[in-house]
Amino acid sequence: MSILIRTDPSNPDENALLKAVAVLKEGGVVAYPTETFYGLGADANYEKAVERVYALKGREFNKPLPLIIGDRKIVRSLVEEVPETARKLMDAFWPGGLTIVFKASPFIVPRLTGGTGKIGIRLSSNPIASKLSVLLSRPLTATSANLSGEKECVSAREVLEFLGDRVDAVIDGGSTPGGKGSTIIDVTTSPPTVLRAGVIPPLPHPIQT
Repeated sequence: MSILIRTDPSNPDENALLKAVAVLKEGGVVAYPTETFYGLGADANYEKAVERVYALKGREFNKPLPLIIGDRKIVRSLVEEVPETARKLMDAFWPGGLTIVFKASPFIVPRLTGGTGKIGIRLSSNPIASKLSVLLSRPLTATSANLSGEKECVSAREVLEFLGDRVDAVIDGGSTPGGKGSTIIDVTTSPPTVLRAGVIPPLPHPIQT
């Protein structure tokens, strides 16, 4: 049965989040709120946990899993390089709903890239999401908490309704905005490529930063 963990979305209780961290450290999957939808979090350094997220969602292995971090400094350990364009985007839109796609470090769990050699990363503006990553001291997977192709969830109640015991724990941090997902920009191309329009206002094309 899934553990339900309730906390204040604007000022999350550390003791409550540590319960979720304990689940993550055991290779569990935790649903948590972000600035868009609820996401499925697993320890991104734990290969078996990453595999569980794919299995839980019924997600194809050629589709990468994006990551959420709680500290911008972590980026350098996850990627081969941080281009100047990426730095400017990070300065302008992080923390927030922008996922930046980099060339992945050879040291991350290969499955995360979906065979692309790239990794999407977001510094979340949601206090629960960012603090969860900080307390874990590692990045979290950040795919939406739903079965592939199905409706995204905007509340803990919806996560429990649609996923039930597939997840080990659900952090109830209130309702999320829903609507659009994060904007995704690939900075491995020149100029950078907008892979998905999302919550970040439209950027000029080619992107001027």
